[in-house]
Amino acid sequence: MMQIYEPLKQHALDLGRQMQSSSRIRVGTALCGMAAGASEVLETLIKEIGDRGADVSVNEVGCLGLCYAEPLVDIQLPGGPRVFYGNVSVDEVPELLESHITQGQPLWDRALAYTGDDALVSAPYLQDLTMMQGQVRVALRNAGHIDPADIYQYIASGGYAGLAKALSSMTPQEVQEAVAGSGLRGRGGAAFSTGTKWRFLMGSPGPTKYILCNCEEGDPGAFNDKGILESDPHTLVEGMILAGYATGASNGVVFIRHGHDGPIERTKKAIEDAYRLNLLGQSILGSEFSFDAEVSLVGESYVSGEETALMEAVEGHRAMPRFRPPFPAAYGVWGKPSNINNIKTLSYVPEIIAKGAEWFAGLGTERSKGTAILCLSGAIERPGLMEVPMGMTLRHALETLGGGVPGGRPIKLLQTGGPLGGVLGAQQLDVELDFDAMARAGAILGSGGIIVAADDTCAVDLTRLLITFCQFESCGKCFPCRLGMTHMTEILERICRFEGVPEDLELIEKVGTTMAVGSLCGHGQLGFNPVRSALRFFGDEFKTHIEEKRCVAGVCSGEYLTPVRSRR
Repeated sequence: MMQIYEPLKQHALDLGRQMQSSSRIRVGTALCGMAAGASEVLETLIKEIGDRGADVSVNEVGCLGLCYAEPLVDIQLPGGPRVFYGNVSVDEVPELLESHITQGQPLWDRALAYTGDDALVSAPYLQDLTMMQGQVRVALRNAGHIDPADIYQYIASGGYAGLAKALSSMTPQEVQEAVAGSGLRGRGGAAFSTGTKWRFLMGSPGPTKYILCNCEEGDPGAFNDKGILESDPHTLVEGMILAGYATGASNGVVFIRHGHDGPIERTKKAIEDAYRLNLLGQSILGSEFSFDAEVSLVGESYVSGEETALMEAVEGHRAMPRFRPPFPAAYGVWGKPSNINNIKTLSYVPEIIAKGAEWFAGLGTERSKGTAILCLSGAIERPGLMEVPMGMTLRHALETLGGGVPGGRPIKLLQTGGPLGGVLGAQQLDVELDFDAMARAGAILGSGGIIVAADDTCAVDLTRLLITFCQFESCGKCFPCRLGMTHMTEILERICRFEGVPEDLELIEKVGTTMAVGSLCGHGQLGFNPVRSALRFFGDEFKTHIEEKRCVAGVCSGEYLTPVRSRR
């Protein structure tokens, strides 16, 4: 296997050296960049370079994580530093090209940061930017640096080395044990041991098994799964193949929501290129192991992020959870033993195998190993994507790296882990990024989405919005969730209209508790989480709405246009 991989890697390195011999421009074209106007900037760059007849290669890259600086463009002359320019407009393109490309003079007063060797620059080094300090990039190691459509750039950066190592010198059992020994826990929300989950599938008989990759990612405020697929889809493909090798699975399915065009296109391209280089398909790298992969699309359905609902969607059915047992490891998609992992989870695996379980286990806390990928949005100075060691406090991540609330105003609350997560008060900012610590605080890390709010946000109204979303997205299969979400929405709307009564707080707790114990899947089981945590930290605001008939933030007007399903 290494006899095939090493020449492949050498070819990739040779191609990389050829690219370095000419001027190079990279443009971030992930969703954040496109929303900020990156497509127009890219178009203008290509036209201007053509008009000038300049010898310049232009590459699209994914998200570096500095979403606040998009559109992000970096320029590198042969042998020179890589200079990053943030918030680039179409009108600035001619000046950038004239000065940096034609004259060889970077616009240092305009530069956001740089990498490489240059002692004469006035811009900060990339890793010295406030948001980049303290980051440890594993799953996001290539994000913003390589062209996601170029498999050779991934290989040149060490890609598929873990797969080659596993196939040439490790048994499936050893790969599973390495993942278990690393302490990797699922990044989809449940935080279950990945190695243990894989062991369940290993023990299931049958010639055909499936690895399913969940990229439904419907949480408002979460965009890290899409960020990985837009920036470095091969790290997922490699992780999926390794999961298949460890568990004896022969097929992989990447599950993506319709409309996420960037992730869909780049993942499909990655799979096609992996087949072309015999990194997928029959006898991978000359081994006895074969594995096939495909992308499966589904319409918008938040509940399809639940593993059994996901399997129903892949089969072409309405996304509704199944009764368990049997569990997916015994009876999964199309009745075959299956294992469902989040994309972030699988994206860690190549580095764990390449560098060893001990390396990954050395990151993070005693029970939460590795890193946390956070999506910062809302009232935050530097919204974006970051990967930090587990154990970092929320305060450091949000106030130091993220810059806190614009204007220096204090943080009032955080909404974490998606709508089924929790609402935390500012007094919880010193909680560590740790699965268990977050749970004790009344929230979950979940998808990694963190929405920050200042004092102009009403905690009651925010909770109403979260439950309204959950009610709308309930599949309706089980009545505790279907009716419970409806009742909680009605109660919260009543409180926000200043028509609530003290008994409403007791009633909503009864409804939520019933949902937690009686619902079929996590949508209903966790549906009370945002209300419970909001009442814990902002109970006084609920009482003010009920007893004094006023909103402390001045937000609640009493008039709402709430989207509802017909079943409500």
